[in-house]
Amino acid sequence: MSTIERAEVLIASPGRNFVTFRITTSDGVTGLGDATLNGRELAVASYLRDHLVPLLIGRDPARIEDTWQYLYRGAYWRRGPVTMTAIAAVDTALWDIKGKVANLPVYQLLGGRSRDGVMVYSHASGSDSAELLDDVARFLDLGYLAVRAQAAVPNVKGTYGVRKGTVYEPAATALPDEQPWDTPAYLDFAPTYLAAVRERFGFGFHLLHDVHHRLTPVEAARFGKSVEDLRLFWMEDPTPAENQEAFRLIRQHTTTPIAVGENLSSIWDVQHLITEQLIDYVRTTVVHAGGITHLRRVFDLAALYQVRTGSHGATDLSPVSMAAAVHVDISVPNFGIQEYMGHTPEVAEVFHSDVRFENGMLHPSDAPGLGVEYDDDAAARFPYDPRYLPVARLADGSMHDW
Repeated sequence: MSTIERAEVLIASPGRNFVTFRITTSDGVTGLGDATLNGRELAVASYLRDHLVPLLIGRDPARIEDTWQYLYRGAYWRRGPVTMTAIAAVDTALWDIKGKVANLPVYQLLGGRSRDGVMVYSHASGSDSAELLDDVARFLDLGYLAVRAQAAVPNVKGTYGVRKGTVYEPAATALPDEQPWDTPAYLDFAPTYLAAVRERFGFGFHLLHDVHHRLTPVEAARFGKSVEDLRLFWMEDPTPAENQEAFRLIRQHTTTPIAVGENLSSIWDVQHLITEQLIDYVRTTVVHAGGITHLRRVFDLAALYQVRTGSHGATDLSPVSMAAAVHVDISVPNFGIQEYMGHTPEVAEVFHSDVRFENGMLHPSDAPGLGVEYDDDAAARFPYDPRYLPVARLADGSMHDW
């Protein structure tokens, strides 16, 4: 019987930090999992190296479900982003191995295709409305069927989602960047630039917007109502999800669809949101919600309540996670959309992925497993670079949700 012979934590920073987990079996088969938790990468690396690796050596790599239950139920301190990201890395690597042993791409092990491709959206942004409109045009010219739109609020330097380079990456400083925020200014401005996008480009594509947890429930309800005529595909994270009853208030006042869940890590975190139909899209992701095994449970629950998938896919997901996400996306019946930002050329030097973008959709690799390889020699050129996500403060100096 094949057993797990070696498990390695690989840390590299090709433009941004990634933690990758690699399992090697006694038969010489390797599998990759993503273990990146943006701004807290080393916490997951330690959890894996110091606590999970000793538990894995000698186990049967084919027993994915049993290993998931062993790592989850066998830990008295359950859930949370660090634990669930570590479990996700192990789980995804085991699915990669299972696909290679079966000589099948992972999506075939999940039941095969439910669709021909996975519709994705990317991030258009600008320092003002004019620059945003030009960026939306760029993505439409590239063939995207869906575009997220964010523009800097005038005189507010802490606007979320505005790209400074070719790829949006908020984790960029050795200590947290303290950014100002002004909610009334945002509420006045954001609907105007979203309306400008529709006025220039019409309704022939999906338009998305990320509020990024920054509004109270009443403010979010007011925002959603103000943009109803623009037919947003969704407004994302309109208010922090700790108080899930807050979404009932938003629901009572607007029909703008709601997407939530990128920073939630288990089916129990989203159970109320889904079963009470307080959201339209669940954004949990392979890397932060326990891997392929657990993410499918979340999506199966969502399907019962006509909630669709819309997984997080920012640059803090390595190509390993993105490949795993596409394998899941193409197989589940209630797929909605997949976030896809792409990566810098340096990332492609370390991660060799066969996922391809074509006509506004991503397509999974047909290679056995996930279809991603890790280049150790290239990774050695990009040592770990400590970085934090920003924090937000209001004009009076008090902390606000970033």
